[in-house]
Amino acid sequence: MASYKLDEIDRKILYYLVNNARMPYMEIARECGISGAAVHQRIKKMEEGGVIIGSQMMVKPGTLGLNVCAFINITLAEDNKYPEVIDALRHVSEIVECHFVTGRSALLLKVYCIDNDHLMETIINTIQRIPYVQSTETMISLDQAFERQVWVKDFKSTTFRNL
Repeated sequence: MASYKLDEIDRKILYYLVNNARMPYMEIARECGISGAAVHQRIKKMEEGGVIIGSQMMVKPGTLGLNVCAFINITLAEDNKYPEVIDALRHVSEIVECHFVTGRSALLLKVYCIDNDHLMETIINTIQRIPYVQSTETMISLDQAFERQVWVKDFKSTTFRNL
């Protein structure tokens, strides 16, 4: 298993990228006191080392009419059927996150829906019909207080393992 050791410059580069993925490499270079080529090389090494796994545009769900955010706990009838359930859940477009968790439930989902009727339809006619889904428990988010990427500013000599 390969690992990538971050130094202070790498942490600074990550700090700027996490806060603004569109920040030009030359601007990051100025902030870090290194050349643009060095920033490019370091980012490439972090990508190859599995520290940076991609970039994406974040879209505010409400602007697409997805006004309901909910978290759904799923209890499985047979825990060893986890792979089959996950495979079925991947095809449900309303699900944006799926976590295998500890506790009474096996899975925690984050879903976005147009309204409560859409949420109910998704739960009853899609998720609960997946084989081995024994039960669901749903919590509707009333407001998202904040959202952020992983915190990188003050990590000291952190090693990331490439899984």
